[in-house]
Amino acid sequence: MTNTNSTAVPQAKEALNKFKYEVANEIGVPLKQGYNGDLTSAQAGYVGGYMVKKMIEAQERQMAGSGTTSL
Repeated sequence: MTNTNSTAVPQAKEALNKFKYEVANEIGVPLKQGYNGDLTSAQAGYVGGYMVKKMIEAQERQMAGSGTTSL
C-alpha cells in the first residue's frame, strides 16, 4: 500500500506544515504541534479540505495570470 501521507516535493514539507497551521488558525480549529487526537474527524477534514480549496484558488490565479496551462 502506498503511503499517502508523504510530500511529492520533499522541500515543500515545511511550507505545507506552516500552511496547515495558518489555515487551522484562520478557520478556528485548535490545531497544535504534536498529538491532535482531541480533534474531531470533521475538524481535521475541514482543515485539509480548506487547504486544498486555497491551493486550487492560488493555482487558478496563477494560471489566469500567466495565460498558459501546463497540466
